[in-house]
Amino acid sequence: MIDLYYWPTPNGHKITLFLEEAGLPYTLVPVDIGKGDQFKPEFLEISPNNKMPAIVDHDPADMGESLSVFESGTILMYLARKTGRFLAADGRERVEALEWLFWQVGGFGPMLGQNHHFNSYAPEPVPYAIKRYTEETRRLYGVLDKRLAGREFVAGDYSIADMAIYPWVVPHEKQKMDLADFPNVRRWYEAIAARPATVKAYALGPQVNPALGQPLTDEARRHMFGQGSK
Repeated sequence: MIDLYYWPTPNGHKITLFLEEAGLPYTLVPVDIGKGDQFKPEFLEISPNNKMPAIVDHDPADMGESLSVFESGTILMYLARKTGRFLAADGRERVEALEWLFWQVGGFGPMLGQNHHFNSYAPEPVPYAIKRYTEETRRLYGVLDKRLAGREFVAGDYSIADMAIYPWVVPHEKQKMDLADFPNVRRWYEAIAARPATVKAYALGPQVNPALGQPLTDEARRHMFGQGSK
């Protein structure tokens, strides 16, 4: 059994996508980042960078004690190895999937996260930042669109690279992106959205957080934007 420490954010969705696709049994442990759960000592024992998602695998392959894993990209790699699924064992396809996984965790996610912040959450408009991160988002979408030309998925078969990237494309309207400008991304996005496991994974969001999609409270802003640990 796997405990998934989760909140319905793009990084949280990455892991539910994998678990639902693989059919692994898991228990959701909500980490309400708007209330500061990510700063609780018991969570920091699992995820010392006070970020979710994180997992605790109570049945690791080495049959040892329960194993905790933090950082979404590492969790995806761990689960792929545990199950032997969604990442080629060797060869070019594996290298390409890992390239695009790290493209997401190193660039696509962080840049789009800044886009979300300055377009939706900053207390006052910062025109330079809005322009900077919206333009960088558009560039990255262009990179992804070019990669998907003539390909069903990012790297061979459906893989952890697709699972990592897709949740960050879901809020494209919030990022001021029109998928009509990126036809290959749109085709890929619609195909993944229609997968039964994707539907199940995303249905968890409003169950865990009934306030999903509503404006942030002042308390949530304090906890989410670097003040909750002080």
